[in-house]
This record gives sequence, structure tokens and C-alpha cells, in this order.
Amino acid sequence: MSNSSGPELAVALLHYPVKNKNGEIITSAVTNLDLHDIARTAKTYGIESFFVVTPLDDQRALVETILSHWTSGWGGTYNPKRKAALALIRVKATLDQAKKELEQKYGRPVQVVVTCAAQKPGALTFADLRCRLNGSGPAGTYLLVFGTAWGLTDEFLAAADFVLEPVQAGAGYNHLPVRAACAIILDRLRGDRR
Repeated sequence: MSNSSGPELAVALLHYPVKNKNGEIITSAVTNLDLHDIARTAKTYGIESFFVVTPLDDQRALVETILSHWTSGWGGTYNPKRKAALALIRVKATLDQAKKELEQKYGRPVQVVVTCAAQKPGALTFADLRCRLNGSGPAGTYLLVFGTAWGLTDEFLAAADFVLEPVQAGAGYNHLPVRAACAIILDRLRGDRR
């Protein structure tokens, strides 16, 4: 168990249950770019754990092969900065497995904060979550969940502890790649505001 007493933030990229463009529940494929870019963003903003969650055995094996190349193979020797970022990745079959790992690490329950491109009633604002992460209030462990494909299912959103407000740019178009959404959100939560 970690001796950390302050708020903690981890990130998860969920590949199931997500929706396709027709609103059907699917399991999406893992993409190499998501692994690299989200891991690098997470490392930049001081995130200690990035969970890649997929129920598919072959997809988990693919992620482990990629990680092996970059963390213990030639890729890690060639690019130590990439190695440091990809070492944050934990591969899990379910989000519950990720939560359990965090609960064991920090010794307290995990609160799931989901992201969504649509505005939801009662959404947690970036400012509110930033305050929580800065220690205003009781210490907590937060797992920030990003969906792939066309986003997390409505049922999954409804079961979360919090839904985070969407990234809004005011241009009338809101379909960011998950890598970009993650970078923007982590900057709003952890970026230097001086």
C-alpha cells in the first residue's frame, strides 16, 4: 500500500462497453497511437497509472507485446523517454480489476469519473475536480475513464460516481480523438495555472 495521503488520479481507456456510430454496444480495438500518446500525456501530468481495459484476450496480448518492446526490449534502449511513459500502462480485462489495483495501492475506495462529449445534468466541472485533486476536501482516489469508438454507453455513464463536463470549444463540432480529449482534460485538471 502506498503511503500517499493526498488525492490521487489514475486514467483508464475503456474498450468495452462502448458504442459504435449506430449506438450499438461493441468492443473496440486497441490502437497503438492511443497507447503511446495517452501514456506520454499521463507521464507529463504526473499520473502514476494508465489502465488499458479490454475483455478480449488477443487485444490484451497485443498490448503486452507492444509494451514489452518499449519497456524491456530494444525500443526501451532506443527511446528511454518512451519507455518511462509506457511503463505506466496496466492491462486489465475489466474496470473492476483496475479499481481493485488502485484500492490496494492507496488503501481507500476509488471514485470513477467518466468523460463524455455530451453535456449531462449534474456534471462535475473541471474546476470542481481540480479542487478535489488539489486537496480541497477529503483525500480520494479518482479513476478518470475515457471511452473509445463513439463513447461510453449510457448505462456505464449512469453507474459512475461522477460524469465530467465535456470539453467545449464553441465551434459547434465536438468529436475529439480520445488522445486529444485526454490531453486537454489532464491539462485542465493538472496543468500549471500561474
